[in-house]
Amino acid sequence: MPPPPPFGAVYAAYFADPFVWQSEGRYYAIGTGRDEAVGAADQRSRAVASVFPLLQSTDLRHWQPAGHALIPPEAIHGQTYWAPEIAFADGLWYLYYSVGHGDSRHQLRVAVSERVLGPYRDLAQLTDPDQIAFAIDPHPFRDDDGRWYLFHARDFLSTEDETGAAVHAGTALVVSELTSMTSLGPLTHTVLRARSDWQLYAAQRAMYGQVFDWHTLEGPSVIKEGGRYYCFYSGGCWQNETYGVDYAVAEHVMGPYHTLEKASHPRMLRTDPLGEIGPGHCSILTVAESQQRWMIYHAWDPQMTARRMHVASLAFDGQNPQLERWPG
Repeated sequence: MPPPPPFGAVYAAYFADPFVWQSEGRYYAIGTGRDEAVGAADQRSRAVASVFPLLQSTDLRHWQPAGHALIPPEAIHGQTYWAPEIAFADGLWYLYYSVGHGDSRHQLRVAVSERVLGPYRDLAQLTDPDQIAFAIDPHPFRDDDGRWYLFHARDFLSTEDETGAAVHAGTALVVSELTSMTSLGPLTHTVLRARSDWQLYAAQRAMYGQVFDWHTLEGPSVIKEGGRYYCFYSGGCWQNETYGVDYAVAEHVMGPYHTLEKASHPRMLRTDPLGEIGPGHCSILTVAESQQRWMIYHAWDPQMTARRMHVASLAFDGQNPQLERWPG
């Protein structure tokens, strides 16, 4: 038996960027494993599903390994695989993910399967690194009218937004309509740019032939509540205690999105003295039977040896989302 998870965690092994969904009375999770994070997954066989660990559960608290999801695509695309998410449409399961070369030239791709646990076979490129050098963290979202959208993160070098307001250079959030489950529409709207000091990834970071105080927003996850769209996102540096989760709100799925400006810290999740270091990259699960919402996220253990999966209850007090953590 594996050792019990640390405080608040529901799975003891390394399992970053967790995405959880429900199908036929069972819960499934997919995430970034240690090998995917550092580029070792690309050394595995291309004949079987060997990328992105899968878990399954009947109660969200006790999880068992369920193999791997993705048959690796051609090696030319890169060796690091990050932040997978799953969507179901027209009788098929779609796996959205990014692949690239370390921290550069990450592209979004989609794979497909007839079965919930795969194997998923790579099907299409969604972004071209020759045109968009860095695109990560795809999040498919289906609106009430049945239309699908893909929220994700891209790099911005400008220090002004579309209105001329000052923002930080760095990775930030965008949304595009999916014209099909395997292709993006021509229009991409900016969801949110970095404006707060807590969102700093690294000072004086060399990027694109320049040096920036680089800020990061990533890991979008969207739900609709009370007629409004809530985009939860992670900011800061995933490698340390600055990482956390905040949110932005809009009246329309494509925006404009608004958030608390110049905040001193993220409002939903941040490093705390109970042992969660750098919590972030959440997904939101709405249980079909009860409509109970859960936020699933990762956090470093106190020794920072692994990012582990955590679950917290998500509720709304009026228009304000609130979390209640599970105890260990």
